[in-house]
Amino acid sequence: MKTISFFLLFTLTGLLQATKALGESTQTVFQYLTKQEGVSMTLECDLTAFVANKRSNDYFPAVLITDDGTAYPVEIKARGRFRRMKAEIPPLKIRFGKGDLQARGFDAYNEIKVALPMEGGAGHNELVVKEYLAYRMFEQLTDTGIRARLVKLSIRDLKDDGKKPQEFSAIFMEDEEEAAARLGGTLVEQYGLATEQLDVQQAALVTLFQYMIGNADWDFEMQRNIRFVQLPGSGKILPLPYDFDFSGLVNAPYASPASGSGLDNVRDRILMAKNLPADAMYKARKILIDQKADFYRLCGSGFLSKNTSNQMIRYLNRFFNEIEKEEELPVVLRH
Repeated sequence: MKTISFFLLFTLTGLLQATKALGESTQTVFQYLTKQEGVSMTLECDLTAFVANKRSNDYFPAVLITDDGTAYPVEIKARGRFRRMKAEIPPLKIRFGKGDLQARGFDAYNEIKVALPMEGGAGHNELVVKEYLAYRMFEQLTDTGIRARLVKLSIRDLKDDGKKPQEFSAIFMEDEEEAAARLGGTLVEQYGLATEQLDVQQAALVTLFQYMIGNADWDFEMQRNIRFVQLPGSGKILPLPYDFDFSGLVNAPYASPASGSGLDNVRDRILMAKNLPADAMYKARKILIDQKADFYRLCGSGFLSKNTSNQMIRYLNRFFNEIEKEEELPVVLRH
């Protein structure tokens, strides 16, 4: 009996040590794969079957191959709502095997979200790059957000060997569980959160950032295009924004103003600052103004045409020209 107990204790101790070592790993597969902006990767799968079953939540086998030839056996499934139904290839989630990640020395977080263009062609690839730059702009403000990285992704349909792989600009996004762990908090799924439950300064920063990029397709109370992470100790909840393709900064041809916003054009802006204190909004205003030059620098991305970069800068200029000269933040800012 004592021998069995000792064996169980030894086994459990080993498992705990392995789990601890895995949790303390300094790098996830997302971080490793996206160290370089615009890195090239290839995804091989039965693309025909994947697209045909995009309404399901089934996973399909695939292989992700990096530019150095390293192959990762993965599974993919369709994700999202609007783009899932409308896109030629829906946005997807890549799931790695946890055992495979552990064997390669990575942490246990094994999912990466991927956003793709709605259609093929240079114009739709630029829309993805613009949305990616919106993520990077928020990351320029704070590390309390969902990280996103640009990838040049080729997708090879294994059922059509003779066809050239389709090439896309893609956004690889940190899964929300990984983001919560990085921030030292836990995910919260709750509608109708009161303003006082949120980290007010983060909420103000999110609100004014959304106003800057002309995005009304979000909501704290309905948790639309927002993830919540609760921090230990204070118990305050950080709102993390994502999904910016309906913003005026991106100006996607399929985008329309949010219902109930009263806007005529996605390039118009509306300040959705309900119940947020003025002092928090003005602190957020200063933070954004201080980062203006870096935002313009991001717009000059080498993955965009000069004309598209200039359009983005002009759109941001309208915002900064108003908030720098006005005592009060304008509620509605027409394009």
